[in-house]
Amino acid sequence: MARIKEWEELTISDNFLFQKVMQNKRLCKRLIQKLLKIKVKSIIYPVAEKSIAIGATNKAVRLDLYVETDAGTIIDIEIQTTDGADGWLPKRTRYYQAMIDLDVLGKGMDYIELKKSYVIFICTFDPFDLGEKIYTFSNICHEQQNLELGDETTKIFLNAKGTTGKVDKDIESFLAYVNGQTAKGKFTQDIAAEVERVKQHNETRVEYMTLMMELKQQRREGYAEGQDSERLKSIRNLMESLHLTAQQAMDALKIPVNEQQKYIAQL
Repeated sequence: MARIKEWEELTISDNFLFQKVMQNKRLCKRLIQKLLKIKVKSIIYPVAEKSIAIGATNKAVRLDLYVETDAGTIIDIEIQTTDGADGWLPKRTRYYQAMIDLDVLGKGMDYIELKKSYVIFICTFDPFDLGEKIYTFSNICHEQQNLELGDETTKIFLNAKGTTGKVDKDIESFLAYVNGQTAKGKFTQDIAAEVERVKQHNETRVEYMTLMMELKQQRREGYAEGQDSERLKSIRNLMESLHLTAQQAMDALKIPVNEQQKYIAQL
């Protein structure tokens, strides 16, 4: 069982700290502008970590950073530090995209009013093993590749270990920082300064410690018997108490990748 990090050990690649740093609107807006190469006047946080559930009996998906721009574009940004089975991460983006759209439609909007959206994963590993610093996906016609579908959905994977391809120089520095290197350039240095500011905030430290105590307790309970029912209970408890996705809860409990699907089917 992996050791849970102490507060002082957290970095920008840790989900909890990333969320807190990105609550700085100025930095979050700059990250979005540099990554997507768009102008953003303002951003809105519906909640720090948005939870979307369609129907009372359906499991919820919890998004790390969910913002809406002044132009109405929805952007979901996730930090991903663990790799999974082949095809797992792309299908996760598909699921997130579907839930975002259903959330919008659930507010009484017609499908023609669906908003432009981006699902972005910042990965500490190469999700496709091709060395690219960034992988951008949108729907195009196979027969006429200059023809875009126009559904206004985009999935982006940032690779902190990427070696090829071009990205904004500040994004490149940011990815190096995510990968554990020293912050270089004003943008990344500003993020690093915010990391230190957040880590000096005692209430945030107490919040993290409380969550980690709960996580340790759930781990103990989940592995005391080592049975499926105990693991399933622990997954559900973590999802509810720590606001984790099913995948994040299973990763936290160190459930082997080849066993995870059977638990997902029971949630």
